[in-house]
Amino acid sequence: MNEKGNGSVTLSIAGTNKSASLPLLHGTMGPPVIDIRELYSSLGVFTFDPGYAATASCESKITYIDGEAGILLYRGYPIEQLAEHSSFLEVAYLLLNGELPNKAEKAEFEGGVMRHTMLHEQIRSFFNGFRRDAHPMAVLCGVVGALSAFYHDTLDINNPEHRRINAFRLIAKMPTIAAWAYKYSIGQPFMYPRNDLGYAENLLYMMNAVPAEPYKVNPVLARAMDRILILHADHEQNASTSTVRLAGSTGANPFACIAAGIASLWGPAHGGANEAVLKMLSEIGHKDRIPEFIARVKDKNSHQRLMGFGHRVYKNYDPRAKIIQRTCYEVLEELGIKDNPLFDLAMELERIALNDDYFISKKLYPNVDFYSGIILKALGIPEHMFTAMFAVARTVGWVSQWKEMIEDPSQRIGRPRQLYTGTPQRDYVPLEQRG
Repeated sequence: MNEKGNGSVTLSIAGTNKSASLPLLHGTMGPPVIDIRELYSSLGVFTFDPGYAATASCESKITYIDGEAGILLYRGYPIEQLAEHSSFLEVAYLLLNGELPNKAEKAEFEGGVMRHTMLHEQIRSFFNGFRRDAHPMAVLCGVVGALSAFYHDTLDINNPEHRRINAFRLIAKMPTIAAWAYKYSIGQPFMYPRNDLGYAENLLYMMNAVPAEPYKVNPVLARAMDRILILHADHEQNASTSTVRLAGSTGANPFACIAAGIASLWGPAHGGANEAVLKMLSEIGHKDRIPEFIARVKDKNSHQRLMGFGHRVYKNYDPRAKIIQRTCYEVLEELGIKDNPLFDLAMELERIALNDDYFISKKLYPNVDFYSGIILKALGIPEHMFTAMFAVARTVGWVSQWKEMIEDPSQRIGRPRQLYTGTPQRDYVPLEQRG
């Protein structure tokens, strides 16, 4: 953060002689921010910003988004370049450490992650406490939170070595936990991770393999999964990341913080959006019914929503959507699926919406969720596992953001204020005197 020559903003309260000069801070990219930390002490007022749409809650060097231009950068690198040339674990190293690794650093980091892929055998029996039809996100919340009971001797958040090893544990074990949640739900044996496989390969192996016969991971599908993980690795201060930071600001251990992030991601407005897209496409059913569907979306008296379009931050084409659309083609071609009704329907819906003045005026463009559900379904992953796959990817972002927050000397416990609109102070009335 550059504080020199930032200038200031003067804020006055009309009808009074109260005014305050507030610093204007500039980052390396993006709009400047008004530092309001002294606002209450200077003027006796708070700001009101429901949903924090115009509030910078922290200083971060990890991810940058320009929603108007449709730009997403991890540590300064465009997401398009990373998705094309990098791997998920290399991106994980970048997010955690700030720079891309050299060959030795990459090998050491990947080895460190793979050495932590297994779960304690007692955790295996922990799964038996869940119903078979439990949602995988419920299982992830419980199991990840329970990890703190197995690693209680390395929970000193102020110890850099403890932070490092727990970062490895969380990133490494999340695919195993997610795959076991799936296997448990369908009554199949758990498959142990194989450290001779890459990160995405291992995830697909544990999801699909069975002890009765050999299973070879298709490299095209593994690359597609790796790319999905890269695209979902981090996304600035979204709801789940803010949850992780808020929990972490209390000094909670990293496993508890990530469990909180999983719970936040579970919401259909956040991590469950790709499931909603598939449901929408299934309800439309055929390309001939798209005009009728579009008409319902435009109808103010209808509650019909166009899922997978629009974004809280992006007011342009989500750059991740373009990459995932291209990956869809690659996967369907590899699987020999020339005609995929869902994909064809999605393409036609996108074409119509992008040429409709109604959606153009509202800046509703496809986001990453519009295509990610289709590709996950093509990879053989059931819909109820979609959000769990999102959690596997986002864990590295959560851990990176948590680590950055803990290492920030200016960080304080999160404590938002409010605009109180309840009953003013009043006196207690004895029961016999109440009407």
